[in-house]
Amino acid sequence: MTFHRFLSVAAALFLGTAAFAQQGKPGAHFIENWDLDEDGQVTFAEAKEKRGDLFTMFDQDEDSRLSDAEYDLFDETRRADMDENAGGHKKGPMRGVDKAMMREFNDVNGDGQVSRDEFVGRTGDWFTKMDRTGDGVVTTQDFARKGG
Repeated sequence: MTFHRFLSVAAALFLGTAAFAQQGKPGAHFIENWDLDEDGQVTFAEAKEKRGDLFTMFDQDEDSRLSDAEYDLFDETRRADMDENAGGHKKGPMRGVDKAMMREFNDVNGDGQVSRDEFVGRTGDWFTKMDRTGDGVVTTQDFARKGG
């Protein structure tokens, strides 16, 4: 599979479609892609499963570590999705949360590589950042501006 074909397939699987996000509701694209049981909210268990799925998708050599090239592809795919579908995510109340997907955040032992255990193991810290309302789930409410 060519790099560009992989990127297209990864973006579609990893990030879904923009239809829900285009409805103008902040966070709708995230919920559409991370809410595995489609109940309108993302639980910790769903987030952990999805992060595991993402890791598997980008671990092309299946060695349970994301190499620099694999993580670069992950970053590129994530950036492209945010540019196309985030609906102001980078400017709104969730700005900065994306850092919890970055290599530096997930490389817990600082060895320059991200293992599956590190990536999935950081779900709790990342989820806590996402759950701005503190109710134990992530919904579009977590993406709203205060008072919104």
